[in-house]
Amino acid sequence: MTEDFDLILTGASCALSDSKNKIRIEEASIGIKANKIHAISLGLEKKSSAKKILQLKGLHVLPGVIDTQVHFREPGMTHKEDLASGTLAAIAGGVTSVLEMPNTKPAITTRELFLQKCEMARGRLWCNIGFFIGATPKNISELKNIENLLGCCGIKIFMGSSTGDLLVSKDETIFEILSSTKGPIAVHAEDEDLLSQRKLQFENCHDVREHSNIRNEQVALLATQRIVRLAEKAKRRVHILHISSQEEIEYLKNHKDFISIETTPQFLLMSAPECYESLGSKAQMNPPIRSLRHQEALWKGLENGTVDVIGTDHAPHTLQEKALSYPQSPSGMPGVQTLVPLMLDLVFKKRLSLEKLVELLCRNPAKIYRPKNKGNLRVGADADLTIVDLKKSMKIENSWIKSKVGWTPYDQLKVTGWPFATIVNGQIAMQEDQILGTPIGHLIDFEKRI
Repeated sequence: MTEDFDLILTGASCALSDSKNKIRIEEASIGIKANKIHAISLGLEKKSSAKKILQLKGLHVLPGVIDTQVHFREPGMTHKEDLASGTLAAIAGGVTSVLEMPNTKPAITTRELFLQKCEMARGRLWCNIGFFIGATPKNISELKNIENLLGCCGIKIFMGSSTGDLLVSKDETIFEILSSTKGPIAVHAEDEDLLSQRKLQFENCHDVREHSNIRNEQVALLATQRIVRLAEKAKRRVHILHISSQEEIEYLKNHKDFISIETTPQFLLMSAPECYESLGSKAQMNPPIRSLRHQEALWKGLENGTVDVIGTDHAPHTLQEKALSYPQSPSGMPGVQTLVPLMLDLVFKKRLSLEKLVELLCRNPAKIYRPKNKGNLRVGADADLTIVDLKKSMKIENSWIKSKVGWTPYDQLKVTGWPFATIVNGQIAMQEDQILGTPIGHLIDFEKRI
C-alpha cells in the first residue's frame, strides 16, 4: 500500500543519527508530509507516491543549519538590514533557522517590545527565527516574565559595550540574572572597565589596525573568567559567544561544566594584521579578529571539543558607514549567507569532517537552545533541511549577497562546497541559487525552560 507524501528526496547521502546518537552518512530517501519528516528509508520513492520527487544523486542532505547569532537590525536600523532581507540571505546560503540579537533601536528588553517584534516578523520570514531579549540592570523583573514565550530563544547579556546600548557590567547584576531567570543565556564577554581604560589610552588613535590591540585578549579573558565563576556559583548554564583568543580557549577547556562555547568563521579564517591590510574597517568587529596564534588555538579548540558551535555574528553595516574614519567606523560584518559555503570548503580541505560540521551547525545549537524538532534528521522532526553539493566549486561574490548592504568580506574567494537547496518547513525555499515561493518561515517553538 502506497503512502502519499508532499515531497520525497531520493538518491542523496544523508547525515542520519544512529541508535547511539552518532552521526552516520548513508544513502536514504526522505519522505516529507505536513511539514515534517515522515519517513526515512532506502527506496522509499519506489513504494510510495509524492506530489514532487527531488532527485539528489551525488548530493548530501543535512539537518537544517542553525545560525545562532545574527543581527538583522529591525527595528531602528533597517537601512542596514531587516527581517525580510536577513532571512532571505539565510536561505540563499542554506540556513534554515536563525537566532536574532536584541540590540536594535529600541533594544528588545521587555515582553511588550518582544511581542511587537514578533508582529513585525509576521508574513516576512524566509527562514525560521528565534529572538533574544536583552538584559539590562533594570529589567530583571521583565526577564523573569518571558518563560515559554513563543519565539524567545533566551536572554542576551552584553558584559562589554558594543553596537547598541545594552550593557550589564557588574557581577552582582549578572549573578542576579543567572540565579533568578530560566532558559538559555548567551553572553558577549568583554570586560567593560578594562575596555574603557584602553579606549582612553588610545583615544587619539585613528588606525583600524589597532582595533585588536585596544580590545585585546585580556579584555576578553577577564570577562570570560568572570562569567565562568558566576555561572559555576549560580549553577546555571551559559553560552559564551564569539570566543576569539588563545587565552580564553586554554582557560575554558577546563571549565565546561556550566559553559558552552561559540566561535565564528572569521576567527577561524582571518588573522590580524593581514585582515586589516586587505579589508580595512570591513574586518572590524567586536571582539576583534586577532593574530595567527589565536586562530591556531581556536582550531585546536574545535579539534578537542572545547568549541561547541560556529555562529556567524552576522552584523551588517553599509559600505558608507564602514568607510568612516576609525573609530567612528562601526564594528561588524555580514556572514549568514556565507556560513555554509565557508564551512563546506573546510570539509573539502579536510580541516573538518562532514559529521563535525553537522555537530557545530545543527546538533549542538539545538542541544543548547532546544528548539522543538530541529537539529537532527529523524522521523518526526521538522522538515528543515540543508542540501549541499560537496564537489561544486564557486566564487563568493558581492553580487550573490542578498543582505541589504550588498557586500561580503569574502568577495572573490573560491570555495569548494555549495548549498544546492534549502528546505524550510517542508517547502523548497531555494534551489540552485534561485529563490522559490514566498516567505514561509515562522517563530521557533522552544522546549520548556527549566
